[in-house]
Amino acid sequence: MTSNPLEELTLQQLQRRTSMKWRAHPADVLPLWVAEMDVKLPPKVAEVLRRAIDIGDTGYPGGTAFGEAVSQFASQHWHWDDVEVSRTALVPDVMLGVVEVLRLVTNRGDAVVVNPPVYAPFYAFVSHDGRRVIESPLDDNGRIDLDALEDALERARAGAGKDAKVAYLLCNPHNPTGSVHTVEELRGVAELARRLDVRVVSDEIHAPVILTGSRFTPFLTVPGAENAFALTSASKAWNLSGLKAALAIAGPEAAADLQRMPEEVSHGPSHLGVLAHTEAFKTGSDWLDLLLQGLDANRTLLGDLVAEHLPGVKYQWPQGTYLAWLDCRELGIDEEAADGLAVVADLSGPARWFLDHARVALSSGHVFGTGGAGHVRLNFATSQTILTEAVSRMGRALTKS
Repeated sequence: MTSNPLEELTLQQLQRRTSMKWRAHPADVLPLWVAEMDVKLPPKVAEVLRRAIDIGDTGYPGGTAFGEAVSQFASQHWHWDDVEVSRTALVPDVMLGVVEVLRLVTNRGDAVVVNPPVYAPFYAFVSHDGRRVIESPLDDNGRIDLDALEDALERARAGAGKDAKVAYLLCNPHNPTGSVHTVEELRGVAELARRLDVRVVSDEIHAPVILTGSRFTPFLTVPGAENAFALTSASKAWNLSGLKAALAIAGPEAAADLQRMPEEVSHGPSHLGVLAHTEAFKTGSDWLDLLLQGLDANRTLLGDLVAEHLPGVKYQWPQGTYLAWLDCRELGIDEEAADGLAVVADLSGPARWFLDHARVALSSGHVFGTGGAGHVRLNFATSQTILTEAVSRMGRALTKS
């Protein structure tokens, strides 16, 4: 296995796909928005799925193989040696798992603190389940601001009733900025959570996608995080979002809470999804290494392209994920001025302008909460040909405007 997974498919082949990324916009649009990668399935994952289909193995999920595979991967890659299968639970996907875990440690009306700009479903899923979202914005460098977090947690606690509870929903690594939290930052989080009696739920879906120069720290390995939870899956690192499965992991002091999760939650994952995610964590490391090399190259290429074609746009160098956070505020494209033919309801500002004028689809920064307006999120998990054409289009559109 020597090829770059990002260079195996042409634009014409990708346009045959029917997933959201390739069907939300007209065919002339280059889609660099939602977090789907332009890659084939890892061969061993595809083989497992074909074998299951050939023998009709399409029933309900069960067993502990997924938890065992994650435990093995965590030990090998993150030196996390105490992922006990007895402290894991199958959930349908990471965000639904987040909701189920928050139901274990909070009640309707309780507060959940988040760090904007942050993954937009944090707002939707939490608020739709009757919890209040309180913001603790990242600092100017896109890092966790521990002073702001302490203030937000204290406000959440002060505004709660006598029996109310507070949770902190951590994005580790952070989406959309691509920041990989340091051990020191996470220790600060754990200390605050302990002191203020706050339960931490860590979304670690992008954990395997760490680029050169950074290192991932699982939150549950940090001293003081023993009563926290983490959620993970193979959906981002191995492009399995359409094969639903994820794993909730409880710290040693949270095991009893996890035992209260309703049994029917484990019926939500797809059996084929569990098979695919298990195989990815079990045998997908070599494929992942090649992917990360390709993403490293694309991260550098994107920086060069932004400098050449998008003067005035600030590119925040991502440490992890395959998502780039671009500050377009100096372009003067405000939220109200971007009228046009956008086909996605949550599109405004620079993202809408680039769709209308450059035919490039990006994620609109405003949906990521406070601090997101005037920004766009760009998915660079594609071929260098597509990435180059997309940014070149954006530059030509700005030149013409």
